[in-house]
Amino acid sequence: MLHATDAATIYQRPEELLQRLLRFDTTNPPGNEAACAADIRALLMAVGIEATLIARDPARPNLIARLPGRGDAPPLLLYGHVDVVTTEGQRWTHPPFAGEIADGCVWGRGALDMKGGVAMLLAAFLRARAEGATLPGDVLFVALADEEVHSEYGAHFLVTEHPDLFAGVRYALGEIGGFTSYLGQKMFYPIMVAEKRYTQLRATVRGPGGHGSLPMRGGTVARLARFLRRLDQRHLPVHVTPPVREMIEAIAAALPLPAALPLRALLTPALTDYVLALLGPQGAPFDPLLHNTANATMIHGGEKVNVVPSAITVEMDGRLVPGGTAEDLRAEVQTLAGGEIEVEIIYREDGATAPHAMGLYPTLANILRRADPEGIPIPMVLGAVTDGRFFSQLGIQTYGYLPMKLPRDFEMISLVHAADERVPTEALAFGTDAIYQALLRFGEAT
Repeated sequence: MLHATDAATIYQRPEELLQRLLRFDTTNPPGNEAACAADIRALLMAVGIEATLIARDPARPNLIARLPGRGDAPPLLLYGHVDVVTTEGQRWTHPPFAGEIADGCVWGRGALDMKGGVAMLLAAFLRARAEGATLPGDVLFVALADEEVHSEYGAHFLVTEHPDLFAGVRYALGEIGGFTSYLGQKMFYPIMVAEKRYTQLRATVRGPGGHGSLPMRGGTVARLARFLRRLDQRHLPVHVTPPVREMIEAIAAALPLPAALPLRALLTPALTDYVLALLGPQGAPFDPLLHNTANATMIHGGEKVNVVPSAITVEMDGRLVPGGTAEDLRAEVQTLAGGEIEVEIIYREDGATAPHAMGLYPTLANILRRADPEGIPIPMVLGAVTDGRFFSQLGIQTYGYLPMKLPRDFEMISLVHAADERVPTEALAFGTDAIYQALLRFGEAT
C-alpha cells in the first residue's frame, strides 16, 4: 500500500504506476482483473476521488471514476483495458509480471498493450486532481476488463447494460495512436480516428463423398483448394473511405513529390491494387485499410482417413472497413467463392456506429506539434479493432491518443503481444503530459 503522501504525488511517476499494474497477472483468459482494478480504486480513493466497480462477473470488474468540470463542454472519456495476452511459449529477458526497469524501459506484459496507456491516462487524471485543474467538462476515467477476447465482461457489457454512465460523452481518448512512426526521413504521430470492425464467416464446401481408395477428382478437397487459392491471391473490392482518404492525403502532403505520387494513386480505385503491388512491403500497411479482409483460420472436415468427406467448412476472421457491414463482406467472399460454396456470417458485432467526427482532432494535433515540433501529426485508421467500436454505438468518437516519443530504432509494433514487451520511461512522461494538456483543452473541440 502507498502512503497517502506518495499516493498524492504518484502522478509524477507514471513509470511507477505502470510497474504496479504490470505486477498483476491479468492474462486473458481468464483475466482475473479484480485485484488490479481494486488497486487502481485504492489509489483514486486515497486522493479523494470516488471510484466504482461495475461487473458482470465479480472476478472481472470495470472501474469508473469522474472528475467534475465547469460544464462548458460535454464530458470527456478516458479508457483503457488492464487485461493482457498470454506469455506462454515466450522467453523473456526480464520476468513478464515483475515490472522491472532496465535499460531505460519498463518491461512486462502489457507495457505497450495497454497497461502503459492506462498508466498515462491515470497519471494525467490524478494530476488534474492534484493541481486543481479547471476542466472544461467532466472527465471520466474507465479501466476495462476483457478487451483481448470479446469485451463481453468489459466495454460491450458497459455499453449494453450501463449506457447511462456515458450520457453526454462525445469524445474519448483510448488506444492506439500518438506514438512516433517513421517514413523515410519524416517522423509522424498517427492519431487513430477510425478502426475496422470484426466479424466471422464460415464457408461450407460440399461435394461427393466416397471411399478413400478411389480417385476423387474435383471433390470437396479440390474445391476447397481452389477457394483458398483465390482467397490468397485475389484482393476483395477496393473501398476508399473518408478516414482512409484523410490519412493517406495527410501522409502524402508531408512527403516529397516522388514519394507522394504513388500514395495519392492509392486513392483511385482503378489503380489501387496495381500501386499496392508496385509498392511491395511499403504498401503493405495500406492494403487492409483499402479492403475488407477475410483470412481462413480454421478448417474442419472428415472423420476417417479412408473416407473422402462430403463437406468441409472453413472459418474466417473478417475485418470491415469503416462503415462496412458484415453482409458486405459476406457478399464479397461469396462472389470470390462462386456458386458451389455457401458463405455465411457466424459472428457479427451489431449496433450503429458513431459518424466519423474530427472535432477534437485539431486540438490533439496541436498539442503534439507543440510537444515535438519535428513531428507531424496525422489521422490514422487502425486495421485491427479496439473497444472503441463499442463506445461508438453510443455516438462516442474515440481518438487513439497515447502519445509516445520513441527512438527510431524502437520497434514498437513488433513488441506488442511479443516477448520482451517494454516501453521507455521517457515515453511515458511525454505521453502523460500530452494527455494532461488534452484534459485542459478538450473544450476547444467543435
